[in-house]
Amino acid sequence: MVDIRNESSQDWKAVYQVILSAFGQSAEAELVRELREAGDSVISLVAEEGGEVHGHVLLSRMDAPFSALALAPVSVIPAKQGIGIGSALIASAVNRARSEGWTAIFVLGDRKYYERFGFDSEAAAGFDSPYAGHHFMILNLSSSLPATTGELRHAPAFAALG
Repeated sequence: MVDIRNESSQDWKAVYQVILSAFGQSAEAELVRELREAGDSVISLVAEEGGEVHGHVLLSRMDAPFSALALAPVSVIPAKQGIGIGSALIASAVNRARSEGWTAIFVLGDRKYYERFGFDSEAAAGFDSPYAGHHFMILNLSSSLPATTGELRHAPAFAALG
């Protein structure tokens, strides 16, 4: 059984390896490292089974017309992909953000995948972001968004991804 919990400082090496393994390159793992070091990591969860970390999700601070977070990245080691660990991580992160009073979460990703969590690309279309487009989505965590347009800025570490 997979346990979803807060990332601890002792998890960092395992988290880095999970991200590296999931993406096959270091860019996303370095993004997480930079977000952590800059203090922009808000919610960082791991999926653990049998004492081993198999997955990770990060929500980071961003500037928006309301309190918003960016979801990126979500990572699961290849041997454990496709069995619901990523979905469990995202659901836990969303529930945590909602319980902490955040207004929305933005993500850039596969629409088919993220729409099942309630993310909506049409609702994100009015926001100005370097990531704006077909795959840029928002999940409203409140009864209604206080704004449907405005400028968004991800944490500075995202600029390194290009």
